[in-house]
Amino acid sequence: MTIHYISEQQLFHLESKDSSYIIQLVKSAYPAHLYWGPRLNPSLFKEQLHRVERGSFSPNFIKEDRTFSFDTLPQEYPSYGTGDYREPAIEVQFQDGSTVMDLKYQHHAIKNGKQSLQGLPSTYVESDLEADTLELHMLDEKSGLKVTLIYSVYNHIDAVTRTVHVENSGEENIILNRILSSSVDFHCSDYDMLQLSGAWARERHLYKRSLVPGIHRIDSKRGSSSHQQNPFLALLSKGASEDNGEVYGFSLVYSGSFLAQAEVDQYGTARVGIGIQPFDFNWTLEPGQSLQAPEAVLVRSGEGLGGMSRIFHRLYRTRLCRGEYRDQARPILINNWEATYFDFNSESIEAISLAGRELGIELFVLDDGWFGKRNHDDCSLGDWIENRHKLPDGLEGLGRKITSTGMKFGLWFEPEMVSPDSDLYRRHPDWCLHVAERNRTVAREQLILDLSRKDVCDYIVDALGKVLSSAPISYVKWDMNRNMTEIGSALLPAHRQRETAHRYMLGLYDVLERITAQFPHILFESCSGGGGRFDPGMLYYMPQTWTSDDTDAVERLKIQYGTSIVYPASAMGAHVSAVPNHQVDRITSIEMRGHVAMSRNFGYELDLTKLSESERSIVMAQNKQYKELRGLIQFGDFYRLLSPFEGNETAWMFVSENKQEAFAAYFKVLSEPNAPLRRLKFKGLDPSKVYRLIETGDIYGGDTLIHYGLPLGDLKGDFQSQLFVFQEVL
Repeated sequence: MTIHYISEQQLFHLESKDSSYIIQLVKSAYPAHLYWGPRLNPSLFKEQLHRVERGSFSPNFIKEDRTFSFDTLPQEYPSYGTGDYREPAIEVQFQDGSTVMDLKYQHHAIKNGKQSLQGLPSTYVESDLEADTLELHMLDEKSGLKVTLIYSVYNHIDAVTRTVHVENSGEENIILNRILSSSVDFHCSDYDMLQLSGAWARERHLYKRSLVPGIHRIDSKRGSSSHQQNPFLALLSKGASEDNGEVYGFSLVYSGSFLAQAEVDQYGTARVGIGIQPFDFNWTLEPGQSLQAPEAVLVRSGEGLGGMSRIFHRLYRTRLCRGEYRDQARPILINNWEATYFDFNSESIEAISLAGRELGIELFVLDDGWFGKRNHDDCSLGDWIENRHKLPDGLEGLGRKITSTGMKFGLWFEPEMVSPDSDLYRRHPDWCLHVAERNRTVAREQLILDLSRKDVCDYIVDALGKVLSSAPISYVKWDMNRNMTEIGSALLPAHRQRETAHRYMLGLYDVLERITAQFPHILFESCSGGGGRFDPGMLYYMPQTWTSDDTDAVERLKIQYGTSIVYPASAMGAHVSAVPNHQVDRITSIEMRGHVAMSRNFGYELDLTKLSESERSIVMAQNKQYKELRGLIQFGDFYRLLSPFEGNETAWMFVSENKQEAFAAYFKVLSEPNAPLRRLKFKGLDPSKVYRLIETGDIYGGDTLIHYGLPLGDLKGDFQSQLFVFQEVL
């Protein structure tokens, strides 16, 4: 059992692999955060929460004890209205208009295993021996609002998951205005905060800042996790680096609008909260009704950012991603989008596919433009019927021709969208998100279907099911190319309109659960204009995500490096595209483009029929090498060596779990005149093992590779790269 209750001290001691998370009941009623750090011996931990009396501006909730104030108490789940002036985790409004509540501990339960969440994605266990769960049952006696704080602790992974379940056991309606999934009060604020921010084609860049008094907030109000911010933040102890120092990571398993923030108060403590975006949100709980919050994943590492990342990678790759492809090597693919855009026919598609097969590529993906009257992005979304003018033999005929050569066949969809110029919209103009008598804002000439409605969800499942059953399809790219506006539903009453965005997410998750269960042999890849919905919620249904629409090799260094802070390589799609690059107009060598892309799930996005003989030879060699390395790349431990955010160079590497194999890639962006000689030091290897560098056959000790490294080649010119493959000498 990894959760202990010490009744004499009213302490809950949660133990993960190398960490302890300790909660104390203050006044036998209020769960307070006592400790989160390196693992402690539960039998020897005797500390109590230290409290002192502050000024009158930190009011005392209990007259007899002036040291007790919610304004200073490090709470596990703070509410609003009784003297805590920091940001609450939960805020409600009662029938009389008041917003004050007093949540008190009632009882608790400690259980083996970890339960799934109703209607929401979450991490999981395959055996009850993998984790234990603590439930703290709280009650606001006056209203009958029950709040259950749920903690699950993995035995062999330094991760604690948190979620909240609320239920109205009273006799009057209760309105939830805020329900965060997790709140942690740190006992100091001497930290730096790390976030992953950007824009379309520039996703998940690293930004770090020191905490100072006030609120440091990242969020999305877009109806999706967004390109602009990722539902993640981390606190780093001062001086923490890639390999050293205390790091605390917070990640939300949710794909909609979110809030993540760190607040520093007047006494130098920091409160971190993460959950559903409270802006433009409320939820009415009628008597007997309940609501489940999404799951937050909390990871601590004493081995810097790299240690934190590898914990997230392992957890998300093995206990968040599901299905047949979770542990299977992902195929090398060719996607026709940047090769043809909408201008294609059966002959051009078959030619690209055949060229791919000759080069060792394993999967052809037909992107946008195969359905309805779709020759531009201004029509036909929602009409999932093949275009027989482009594909005379239909998807079934095209798929059979492609698969007959040994290639697999994949297809692009954008199921959550509808074009105003579509048969679906003409039949059901009320099926999109909209507000009556208000303008319907379009983006990319499309509107968003109202997935808070069961009839709309059923239509999507039925329409896609028919297509996926009609042809030999083994891969689906699931796209979503705009954010929400006019967030309203024709079916919801006035007092529930602000529930629309979250109900949409519940509808989407229901659709994804049904579709992926119906077609378990299909590899699904999530996409939202690239990385606009790269979040743990989507990974639960689709084990990989198109990392960014920006396929430029130089830009991808930062994008893929930043994404690796939380997400494993097996979750990232990366392609070699044509030059000049279609996003930034840069020309890079096909060697560097290949080396960047093969560091993740590998593929191509260009017209293979236009390659020169020299390029064909390089591509064939890339595919051969990737097939030899992909098990290591997709499922090995990942180490960041040099950061593109700190200089002209980038390097990263993958090491097998048994330390017998390793693959490293080095990249130089711009040439330097008379540059100093450089060595690359490696990580993750066993210093006691002996390794052969495959490229040269030379033998090195693991300790030498770690501490002394290898000289980098004389790489002349801009945009250069170098690979290193190591195998243990047995």
